[in-house]
Parts: sequence; structure tokens; C-alpha cells
Amino acid sequence: MQGNLYEIDIRSILQLIELGQRTGQLFVEAHSFHKYPQTGKNQNCKNLSWFVFFVNGQIIYGVNSDRTLSRLSDCLRHYQIKLQPDEEQLVCLETLNAPEYAYLWTLLEQNIISPTQARSIISSLVHETLFDLMNLQQGSFVFEVGSALTPQLTTLEIAPLLTKIVKQVQQWKQFYPYIQSPEQFPMLTDIVNLRSSLPEVTVNKLQHWANGKTSLRQLARHLNRSIITVAQAIYPYVQQGWVHLVYSDTTESLANEQDNEFFLQQNHKQRILCIDDALSICTEIETILKTQGYEAIAITDPLEALSLVFQFQPDLIFCDIAMPQLNGYEICAMLRHSQSFRNIPIIMLTTKEGYLERIRATMAGATDHLTKPFGHSELVICVEKYLN
Repeated sequence: MQGNLYEIDIRSILQLIELGQRTGQLFVEAHSFHKYPQTGKNQNCKNLSWFVFFVNGQIIYGVNSDRTLSRLSDCLRHYQIKLQPDEEQLVCLETLNAPEYAYLWTLLEQNIISPTQARSIISSLVHETLFDLMNLQQGSFVFEVGSALTPQLTTLEIAPLLTKIVKQVQQWKQFYPYIQSPEQFPMLTDIVNLRSSLPEVTVNKLQHWANGKTSLRQLARHLNRSIITVAQAIYPYVQQGWVHLVYSDTTESLANEQDNEFFLQQNHKQRILCIDDALSICTEIETILKTQGYEAIAITDPLEALSLVFQFQPDLIFCDIAMPQLNGYEICAMLRHSQSFRNIPIIMLTTKEGYLERIRATMAGATDHLTKPFGHSELVICVEKYLN
């Protein structure tokens, strides 16, 4: 059995395997780099793939394309067990489709972990794998009938798993756009408000975990909790703008910025963000503002912009109204719900005949509007009006 996910979805594939009581392995490969297509964010520019192993229509194990044992290492941390394979073991594991599973059995044989702990780890990693697959919209799959993965410590029934994970996927979508991917890294950005609003114990926990070095998914593994539980716990602070979520490619630079916060404040250039799906408008605004001494960044993808706006922390925002996926009214309203952006000037880019657009923009929380096309001086005057 093989095909593409636009012809048949993951849920149906799993149900067919269960009904046929099949034994073998399912290989799924993503056709794009979007683990969570609704985000519009290419957070991992590498091939993504998954293996799920079955016996008689039940799941034995599930694994992704990461062969570094990092998932297992994170899970063992909850039990205060450190992963320490030697070089010979690593060479052997690299030849297997499920190196985690093989090493888990090594730990069992050495009595480093108990069967109960191993079953819990297997269950959480299968849940994680299926959660990723249920969020996947584009890809291809191959199911190969064959001998079962051995030895077997536990098996998981597909039907109850699917019921639980479908519900989790629906819950996950409610966190969007504030939380977009389990691979995002939380970072504290407003410790003052946190200390004035939360108990000291809660603040200390946030400082420990929201360090910009541990992803939401890793937190779930370390705490032995579902990704939904972790997301629900951190969601209010992200909404308030007290905690920001970043991707791995920006975490290091943001951490360095926080380490040198005083220096940055002394040398701060006023920051301006432009969100417009027209590349020509973005280029024009960015070029003009940089020549005026501002730090400017323009983004054509509104979904990406909404993610980066919390990292960039602009002093003023230009936002086009008519854009795909997310329009200017929606972006403006979302930002106004965040304490960090309640008082930031948001200038909507409108057309000449856009009287109704301007009224609606004001209702969404826009500060002012700038009519397209505009000249060099018009843009500069508009910026100086609100920043100087």
C-alpha cells in the first residue's frame, strides 16, 4: 500500500492497517518543510520522515527522522537517567530503522530502567509521532507488510489513540498564531511584569524552563506531559507578551541580545516593521527608512511576520490590509490583544478609494493610515509624526 496524502489522509491509513490487522511498517515522508502547514514557517529545512511499526494492526513504536537519540534522552531526563551509549553501540544503532527502540531495550536488559518506565516512554513517543503525522497535510507514504519489530514490550490500539490525538490537534489549532510549532523555544522577555503578576515560585519555574534553549516539545518530554498541557500552561504568558516563542535559527542571536541588553539600549535604533505581500512596497519602505537611520525590516508573508514581530519588537508597524491567509485587520486586532503592542503605532496601508477600509482599520485598533502609492517624503513624515 502506498500513495500521497492528498489522496488519503493519515487517519484513514491507520484505520485500514487496524482493520486489516496488518504487521509491518509505515514510512511517511513530508513533501514540504512545514510540519504544521498553517504556520507558513519553514522552521526545519531538512527532509522530514517517520516510521511507525505494527503487529496485527496495533502499534509497537513510532519514530521520526532524527537518529541522534535526542528524543529518548529527553524522556530519560524525567527519570533522572543520563543517556551514555558508547561508540560501538552508536555505530550499531546507526544501521537500524528504530535506534531509540533498540537502545531502550539495552537499558531494560541492564536494569537501568523498569518495564513500566519503558512502556511510558514508548507510549509518549508514539503519541508524539502520531501528533506530527496528523498535522501533516502534504507527503507520501509506503506501508510494507513484513515481520514485526522485535522484541515487543507493549502494543497500542489505534482507535483510542486516534480519538485522543484528533482532539489534541483541534486544541493545538486554538493556540495559533501565538503558538505555532512544538519546535519553538520559549524565552522570557518581560521579567518585571511576570514578577508583579505571578507568584515567585511560578516565575522561578518560568526562568528555569523558558531559557531559549529548550523547545516546547523538549519541555513536554522532560516533564512527561503532553504538548497540549505544556502549551496551555505557557499560552497566557505568550499572549501577554511576557514570553516569546522563537525558532532554533533565531534563538542564539536573541539570547546574545538579552545578554547584552544594556549595550543595546544605549545604541538603540528605532525599529520599524512593514508587513505587505507586495515585494515592491516592502523594498521601497525598507530602503527609504534605512537611509533615514531607522532599523527597518519588511516581510511579505503575514504569518511569518506575526511570528517575528515578537522577536523584532518594533517601535512602529506598517501593515497592508489586503493579504492572503491573514489580512491587516486580523493582524492589527491580534497585536492589540497583546500587552506588548497595545500602544505601538500601527499604520495601515490603504488604497485611494479605501474610505471603508480606513473605518474598519480604526475599529480594529489601527493608529493611522497611509495611502498607496506614497512618496518618499510622505513616508518619512508619517514615521516622524509617531516616533519623534
